[in-house]
Amino acid sequence: MAAERSRPPPVKVLSGQLRAAGNGGEANGGEGCVIRAGRKGSLRVSLVWMQGTVVEVQLDTNSVLLMDETGTFTVQGVDSVPQGKPCLAKGKYVMVMGLIQTVSPEPIIRAVKMADLSELAVLHRRMWKLEVEDLQQVLA
Repeated sequence: MAAERSRPPPVKVLSGQLRAAGNGGEANGGEGCVIRAGRKGSLRVSLVWMQGTVVEVQLDTNSVLLMDETGTFTVQGVDSVPQGKPCLAKGKYVMVMGLIQTVSPEPIIRAVKMADLSELAVLHRRMWKLEVEDLQQVLA
């Protein structure tokens, strides 16, 4: 539990950034990966905040496939997270906070929290890339 408390806050990322991460594709036992942030910067991330549209719900594997503007990513452990069940429908726009499990060939995140953002999905989609870029500029 102490490791969970000492973790830095989640970093907003796009799935394409994880896919292109410079660590050989594995999340190195919870250490995360290094993403490119902006033109010159880089960030080590392990706990991420992502947003996307539900493409497929796979209750038998306790996972959901999401798509953001840069590609798809899988979220595992969806039935054991706060607010997880109401989000699990194809077409919903959701946010997920979670730990990176792997980044290649497709990012896989173990969910810590999920929330339905569908009510204001148009606004959230438009703003998401700008929010990601803004936070990463501050952190890099």
